[in-house]
Amino acid sequence: MTDRPRDSSVTRKNAPPLPFRASNLPAHATNRLLIALAAATLLLLFPIAPLSAADVGISVADFKSIQEALDATEGQMIFVPSGDYPIERKIRIHTDNAGLWGPGRIVQNNPDQPILEIEDASGVRVRDLTLTRPEARQDTALEGILALRCRDLTLENLRVVDNRTCSGAIVLRDCQGAEIRSCLVRNYMRISIDDRTGSDDWGYAFHCIDGTGIVVNSSTGTLIQGNRVVEDHLLPTPEVKQQYHLGDFVKKNPVKGTIVSQKVWDEERVDNWHQGSAVIVTSPTVSDYTRILGNSIENAAQGIDIHSDHVIIAQNIVNNAFMGMKAMHGSRNVLVIGNQFSKNDLWSIGMMPGASSHAASPPLPGQDALPPNVDGGSIIANNVISDFGYGHAHWIWGDGGAPIRFDTGQKPDDPPLADIIVQGNIVYDTSRTESGGPVEKRPRYRYAVLIPKEVTGLRFSGNIFHPGWDGVSNVDLKQ
Repeated sequence: MTDRPRDSSVTRKNAPPLPFRASNLPAHATNRLLIALAAATLLLLFPIAPLSAADVGISVADFKSIQEALDATEGQMIFVPSGDYPIERKIRIHTDNAGLWGPGRIVQNNPDQPILEIEDASGVRVRDLTLTRPEARQDTALEGILALRCRDLTLENLRVVDNRTCSGAIVLRDCQGAEIRSCLVRNYMRISIDDRTGSDDWGYAFHCIDGTGIVVNSSTGTLIQGNRVVEDHLLPTPEVKQQYHLGDFVKKNPVKGTIVSQKVWDEERVDNWHQGSAVIVTSPTVSDYTRILGNSIENAAQGIDIHSDHVIIAQNIVNNAFMGMKAMHGSRNVLVIGNQFSKNDLWSIGMMPGASSHAASPPLPGQDALPPNVDGGSIIANNVISDFGYGHAHWIWGDGGAPIRFDTGQKPDDPPLADIIVQGNIVYDTSRTESGGPVEKRPRYRYAVLIPKEVTGLRFSGNIFHPGWDGVSNVDLKQ
């Protein structure tokens, strides 16, 4: 058998084209093609019809304004069609089972008003809307959404954008059983002044970046799930610090604050000028039973800030915050499980007492017995900490941070932190694998775990802690 003569005229350039067949494509491309064809076929067979009047029920289009629709149809869900709805006064929901939904965009032109206020109502639902402020009026001292004394409130699939406030983009106060789900909070921070002159503990005020994405205050049974909290507008760069004199004192009291160092008092400057949090749960003696699950946080000052008991923090991603999370001021029985912390610079996971922590005290004349407000009885498990020291704030804090940090209180009589289980966590030193392989480069943290001698009852097991430039820990880790 002889070989067939080769036709030298057939080259790559003038070869006959390969017939187009799914079998000629790689498997993954074939799958994508078949899925696209199936989707197109379904759209031809079952076209998506626009929502009818029966589908939407009561619509804002039938009223002069959103507020008029709410007032005229108490206790009903109101559809807000696509389009901009400029307002000068806050929209107020104050009846049970009322709510708003739809693709509309509510634009608050008045910086002296919140966008939406929900007050003294049960079963309110707000979903799918965009709430924002126009350019040049985005800085405010007020909220995008403020909920007061509500029960079983649901905020879902909302976009709160460019509500740049020293308060919070979404704020709950004195609420029970509220849920904040699948919302986007973007660009919630502003230049501000943190005034602590009213406190004998501090006694000064300073220029800062401030603002919080989601605030939960004096509330119980709250669910915060599947949200994205992102700051793209104000980042802690040297240029921003210089432009706004961040950290410099504006004023100070005649007497030094009791918990302020002499160095800070004399220099009239602080490094912690990047204030606020992506998510904060506060009022430590009231707030209770909070779930913070599956949220994505980017470019925050503090990622998740807890002053509360019985909290679950699980499956969140905190990317580029100088603090990943902290629990203090009397935070007891906190579970920190299965989170990703990346590009933090001071610590990723921190637990410590604070100025609001205190021991129990007996009844006194004119005063009831005071129950304890202590920190501890918590679990830190199965978290991954990576790229530590590679965040925006490394130039401020340097290489002295600790991915996992336990600390003493702010006052001498603060009860010490106690009884923490730490298991199955990874602190991963990114400097080991830079440039595609092991390199001789110093880690950007001193210790993987920092523990003061006052902390008791810590138990460690099954962790992988890459050592910092001074070791794994400042003490032996007890199993």
